[in-house]
Amino acid sequence: MNKTDVLIIGGGAVGVCAAYYLCEAGYEVTLVDRGGIGSGASHGNMGLVVPSHSVPLAAPGVVAQGLKWMLRPDSPFYIKPRLDPSLIRWLWAFWKASSEGRMRRAIPLIRDMSLHSLSLFDELNGLDGVDFDYHQRGVLAVYQTREGQEEGEEERHLLSSYGLEIDALSPDGLSEVLPGLELNALGGLHFRQDAHLTPAKFVRSLADYVEWLGVKVLTQAEVKGFKKENGRITATHTTRGEIAAGEVVLTAGSWSAALGELAGVPLPIQPAKGYSVTLRRPSDWPEMPFMLSESRVAITPMGDTLRIGGTLELAGMDQTINQRRVSAILNAVPRYLPDFDIGSHEILETWCGLRPCTPDGLPFLGRAPDVRNLVVAAGHAMIGVSLGPVTGKLVRQIVAGERTENDNDLDIDLDLLAVDRFAG
Repeated sequence: MNKTDVLIIGGGAVGVCAAYYLCEAGYEVTLVDRGGIGSGASHGNMGLVVPSHSVPLAAPGVVAQGLKWMLRPDSPFYIKPRLDPSLIRWLWAFWKASSEGRMRRAIPLIRDMSLHSLSLFDELNGLDGVDFDYHQRGVLAVYQTREGQEEGEEERHLLSSYGLEIDALSPDGLSEVLPGLELNALGGLHFRQDAHLTPAKFVRSLADYVEWLGVKVLTQAEVKGFKKENGRITATHTTRGEIAAGEVVLTAGSWSAALGELAGVPLPIQPAKGYSVTLRRPSDWPEMPFMLSESRVAITPMGDTLRIGGTLELAGMDQTINQRRVSAILNAVPRYLPDFDIGSHEILETWCGLRPCTPDGLPFLGRAPDVRNLVVAAGHAMIGVSLGPVTGKLVRQIVAGERTENDNDLDIDLDLLAVDRFAG
């Protein structure tokens, strides 16, 4: 049997960041993943680091908008009709969480975690051999309808009241930050603190770095069960052998719900499928990501590629690509960029992945109440890459069990992220 101080289950953005901070703190760490490092939602997402996304997924008005969209298979938000008790319970909890009061309690927490992540990304970007096309130039939201513009102004007013830096831009202002692109837009917002990166490069280069530091990385290692004694996990059974660990950290994204069930820890996480198409980047494309707001589509430059993606589809653990939804994403682009002919550019990859969503849009982060040596860090929805570094550092603090003498410890209240907050 292999032995380690800390076993991390899940090799996505959160898992590799946790491995880095735990290893840096002197722990012996083993990281396992059921597939390859960064092979899940961390691979093909939009690579955005977004303090601007501090409003949780469960917010006032989301349910009403979702009801309008949910029966349209090509809409930005779609629920595949099925009799699934866990989905029904999740939707009920989501509806209850979509209140003004809960949203306003969540915004400062997501904001603080996101801003901490920004500073940590700067540090990670300076590590030898770690390169992930990181740029902090902000992110744009582009509007082409009066209704969209009004929604954007409401969002700007809300987020600005929490101290985030947002500029309103006219069509001429958009042209200045997106030179060379012909835009069909009434205006937009510039979220100045946001950043972007190439997510697969981030996860894989950081995984290589932590392996060089001494972390044992096991891929194609699917967890099949746990052995428990006296309220602790004493061994984890994987397809690559049994591992005994003093602490177990669950960072397996959408697979965390099933693994939590194996450990006796209920985690109401629903997988939300998202899609992206990656193209060869045009030579004159500006280094600025932007969102086609009414269509809920994002476009991110990533090194020598350009990624277009979006949608949220609740269809269970289905990882098949629905071409109708891919077409809906691509068809939105010429409405905003009439001169950009997608068909004339080489498509490198069409991808879908599962983002882990909790009913209130906040991740689970903390110790499992009935399994004393299990730490859960899962359920980050669409901001797993964005919150990866801060979550990894908080995992290290949770594992340590007490405040260290490190002045760089994070002072974040994790009560809203309690693992058992939906119990009962």
